[in-house]
Amino acid sequence: MDIRTEKETALIEAILYLEADPLDEAGLVRISGLSKDVIQKALSNLEGRYAREDSGVELSRIGGGIMISPKKEYWDNLRERYGKKNESKLSKAALETLSIIAYKQPITRSEIEAMRGVSADNMIRLLLEKELIREVGKKDIPGKPVQYGTTREFLKFFRLESIADLPKLSESETERFELNG
Repeated sequence: MDIRTEKETALIEAILYLEADPLDEAGLVRISGLSKDVIQKALSNLEGRYAREDSGVELSRIGGGIMISPKKEYWDNLRERYGKKNESKLSKAALETLSIIAYKQPITRSEIEAMRGVSADNMIRLLLEKELIREVGKKDIPGKPVQYGTTREFLKFFRLESIADLPKLSESETERFELNG
C-alpha cells in the first residue's frame, strides 16, 4: 500500500468511525471527496486490516451501507453495555410481533393479530417508537388499513445487510407463520 493509499484508507476509516449510521459508497464519495475506485480500495484495505486476530472491529454491511462495528464474536458480550438504550431488551411479545412483520411484510395490524391471537396495538406502537418498523403503505382493501414493514434501524439492530439475510424458517416455523393467516 503506497503512502497516498494509506492516507486515503485512514480518511475513510475516520469517516466511518465518526458516523453513527451506515454510509453507502456515494456518501463516502461525497464526504471524502475521493473517487469511488479509491473508496473501494480503501474499504478493501480496511477489511484486510480488520480481518486480523488483533482487531476487535470489522466492516459491517448493513441496509446497503457500511459501518465499523465490533466483530460478531465480541458483540454478544458487549451489546448489553454498549447497545443503544432504545434498542435494549425487547419483550417476547415484541420480538414475536417484530418477527411476524419481518417475515411477512408488508402486513397489517389485523393480519398480525390473526397470527398472534391477541391485540397488536401496544407492540406496534412500541416497535414504531423504537424505529424498528414503519408504515410502508395502505392495503388495497376496504378501510385501506396501514401496512407495516421493517426499517434500516431494524437491519442495524440485527446486523443484517438486507431482509434476505434473515434466517431461513424451518417447515414447522413456516407453517406457524401461515396459521390463522
